[in-house]
Amino acid sequence: MESADSLACYLVNRDDTGEVQAKYTHHPRADLPAGEVLIQVHWSSLNYKDALAASGHPGVVRSFPHVPGVDAAGVVLESQDSQWSPGDEVVVTGYELGAGHWGGWAELIRVPSAWVVARPDGLTLRDCMSYGTAGLTAAACVEALRSHGVEPGGEGEVLVTGASGGVGSIALMLLAKLGYQAVALTGKPQLAELLEQWGAARVILREDWQDTSEKPLLRGHWQGGIDVAGGATLSQLLRETSPRGTVAACGMVAGADLPVTVYPFILRGVTLAGIDSAWTDHQTKCHYWNQLAGPWRLDFPADYLVETPLAEVDQQVEKMLQSQTTGRIVVQVT
Repeated sequence: MESADSLACYLVNRDDTGEVQAKYTHHPRADLPAGEVLIQVHWSSLNYKDALAASGHPGVVRSFPHVPGVDAAGVVLESQDSQWSPGDEVVVTGYELGAGHWGGWAELIRVPSAWVVARPDGLTLRDCMSYGTAGLTAAACVEALRSHGVEPGGEGEVLVTGASGGVGSIALMLLAKLGYQAVALTGKPQLAELLEQWGAARVILREDWQDTSEKPLLRGHWQGGIDVAGGATLSQLLRETSPRGTVAACGMVAGADLPVTVYPFILRGVTLAGIDSAWTDHQTKCHYWNQLAGPWRLDFPADYLVETPLAEVDQQVEKMLQSQTTGRIVVQVT
């Protein structure tokens, strides 16, 4: 029963038989984890990592009960750190939020002060969750390409894998906004027209692109790439990257192994830039937020964002696990 001592949340638990159960419910506030800042969450988002957490995936959920949500945007209620005051509008993304630490799918979160970032000027709390961890990751990938000399107008295109997902789609839009020739790789042919609307110069179907040969190098097509897949997809992308090109790797939905030789690196000078958005330092996260709120701000198409109340997020979780979602899903919490 709802009371002043409870909070609404999406709780994932495991019973004595080992069966995982997840549902929208009310839970005692006293069970909130430790932290210096108590935040009333207004908005969160749904990422693939959250969908895994909602199903009790052991690679994400460290202990039960658990509250998913790697993103949260809301208002400070209490703070033991003078840097934050009641009423401050703030954003929390990554670190252990929604993994080892209860996440943003709850009316309240309590987190370490070092995890908290002030809402960037120019973005509302809902805007921030339209980007969320996916947006920060995409921004980090684009920044990695730029810092390694992959510039708009250069020779060659930039390949974006998993282009219909959160990271891939935002990366696609950012690249197009900045003047790159971005190519979308997808396994969903029905989304080709949509991906072009989102900024793809052209669309490649994964089944037409895949090369099952074990050649250490393939014909160089790309001046850069942004990869969310890992595994064989990342291997082929590296083998197809042109001399002195850069690939930013930020995911492993296709596998954690990387079957590739050293040839792309020592014969073509290809750079593999690893992207870790969860544990990015505070200053760098603020930089990415300022970019997304300023010169890199995107005007998302009307059909790009799907909004769902927390009480109904399980419907979107199921769709995401079945690869039936596109774009970004924002979750209204409070």
